[in-house]
Amino acid sequence: MTKGGSRIPGNRLQCWGVSKAYAGVPAVVDLNLAVAPGQIVALLGPSGCGKTTTLRLIAGFDQPDQGAIAIGGRLVSCAQGTQVPPEKRRVGMVFQEGALFPHLTVYQNVAYGIAQNDGKAAKVEAALDLVGLGSLGNRMPHELSGGQQQRVAVARALAPQPDLLLLDEPFSNLDPGLRQQVRHDMEKILRETGATAIFVTHDQEEALSVGDLIAVMNGGVIEQMGTPEEIFHHPKTRFVAEFIGMVDFIGARANGETLESEIGHIPWPVGTPRGAHVELMVRPDCLDCVPAEQGQGVITSREFRGAFYLYRVALPSGASVGCLLSHTDEYPVGSRVAVTLRQGHALRPFVNGMSVTH
Repeated sequence: MTKGGSRIPGNRLQCWGVSKAYAGVPAVVDLNLAVAPGQIVALLGPSGCGKTTTLRLIAGFDQPDQGAIAIGGRLVSCAQGTQVPPEKRRVGMVFQEGALFPHLTVYQNVAYGIAQNDGKAAKVEAALDLVGLGSLGNRMPHELSGGQQQRVAVARALAPQPDLLLLDEPFSNLDPGLRQQVRHDMEKILRETGATAIFVTHDQEEALSVGDLIAVMNGGVIEQMGTPEEIFHHPKTRFVAEFIGMVDFIGARANGETLESEIGHIPWPVGTPRGAHVELMVRPDCLDCVPAEQGQGVITSREFRGAFYLYRVALPSGASVGCLLSHTDEYPVGSRVAVTLRQGHALRPFVNGMSVTH
């Protein structure tokens, strides 16, 4: 794997054991990542977890200390020698702020990365039409809205027809309403072109709605990678569970073949040591609470969220859980309520911060 240009069949992107440290501080640790053609993968995690470093290593802006990277079936980076420069990796890049050239027109910005003899005019026009800006080629960047500028950045990245598109928090500088619209438009463009893309985000909703796969990073490590449904409903670690959406953990005790908690019971997980400290994961949409004189919970707060109320309910143990109810279920703070698990929902057991299957 040391000869530049070696062909590697299969995935559009493949990373093997990639690690990178700065001044001795690990930024990415033994990263393994495979992205199939046409997939959109979200790199999700808190600031400083290694998301942007991963993108920079794939793009070729930084070199790994260990491991190897292949793009489009071609080895482009290997710690033992091979380092294909960024401009020859067939990678498109969309930055956080678009990074358009302010002195160039929209047309000139999109044309920038295309060789003169490579059907430049046709590619630029097709890219601008794709993002709905075909009539704005003569505009300057400062004459465009923030959303239009990001569309130009996407057109510029797609125009050379790259093997892989990388997006580094491309919506973070947009207002919430515009952000949602641009995100929807960008996903539609990626789906229509069949582009293979990796986008970095710290926004859980963004990752869940756009990504075919989500890779949750923590401390330079991918803690879990899977479909949005797998990541949300079946997190493997407590970190992943807490990072994806609202979640609470409550204690449970073993009683024969059952784990008993204040809000429900589940079968005792096979292979879990008897007497081990067990926590059960529960999300607010999993619970019902209704006024009841003998209920085990007391409402401590109520947050109006338009179509829903988010209640915090204190349990006898001192634990607190969230309950997401319809706006028609309006209960005053201080109400005693019965808290139950909704039909079809489940409590997921964790031991020492790790999910336990049963």
